[in-house]
Amino acid sequence: MLWLHGRVVFSCVLLAVSLACGGGGPPTEKRLSIAVIPMGTTHEFWKSIHAGAVKAAFELDVDIIWKGPQVEDDRAQQISVVEDMIARRVDGIVLAPLDRTGLRQVVGEARKSGIPTVVVDSGLEGSEHISFVATDNRKGGVLGAQRLVETLDGKGKIILMRVIVGAESTMDRVEGFLSEIRKHPGIEILSDNQYGGVTTETAYQVGENLLNRFPDVDGIFCPNESTTFGMLRALTDSGKAGQVKFVGFDSSEKLITALADGRLQGLVLQNPFRMGELGIKTMVGYLRDPTQEPTERIDTGVSVATPENMNDAEIAALLRPPIDEYLD
Repeated sequence: MLWLHGRVVFSCVLLAVSLACGGGGPPTEKRLSIAVIPMGTTHEFWKSIHAGAVKAAFELDVDIIWKGPQVEDDRAQQISVVEDMIARRVDGIVLAPLDRTGLRQVVGEARKSGIPTVVVDSGLEGSEHISFVATDNRKGGVLGAQRLVETLDGKGKIILMRVIVGAESTMDRVEGFLSEIRKHPGIEILSDNQYGGVTTETAYQVGENLLNRFPDVDGIFCPNESTTFGMLRALTDSGKAGQVKFVGFDSSEKLITALADGRLQGLVLQNPFRMGELGIKTMVGYLRDPTQEPTERIDTGVSVATPENMNDAEIAALLRPPIDEYLD
């Protein structure tokens, strides 16, 4: 019995080797592994990108590794994550770079190692990446300015609170906002050089200071989720929510509630779910057929939600992307 058992085991080993070498059937394609590296992982925006990436990975039968810095201003940690993925020999990287220049070198290192990168959300200088999937952020800033001017009837004193230095996406939104707002002589800019940072707490503190410095402010614009929510808290605590016209960027349940009850007059909406989905699909298409040049720039669209249109089907879908359907 012992000899027979040994023959059975030996036969199974031979069969496994035969199949692995392609001798027992058709060769199998290697399962792709793609790293998805956001700027951070806590905000609803990044959860939406994650959900979109999961959807595409399921449909295309590939694996994704989701890993990002703990906070959205830790460039060193994001570089370390990219380096780790290069060492792990992933097949591709989908990256939302924290810095338009600071991540260029490590993306170049990935390329030299034979690992392509698709950039999403925020731009990266150079040509080391194969495609850029993102919002037209400058247009988003323009739309935010137009909505704020509309709510102010073309006149008033306003504040713009920035996010951080170096992130191309929010810098482009600020540039678009200012280029449009300066076309309206009835609008006076009280402050446009303060940075709220990447957490709602720092944005709240900066927002509080701005409201104390400029008690006569009529309108405010914030160019991302954390600054929008931090400023909303500051306005609420000061008793000015709903009195000061306020347009923000991106979506979360608390911001949707504020839009519905009149504390926010507008939210500029991206499509982060689509961004994550197209980031994976672009990468997989390239990996499976490198002879096909990927589209250099893919625009995922931008819209403005208002209290009047927030229940329209298209806007409602952007306000509440199907995160729970894809993330446990």
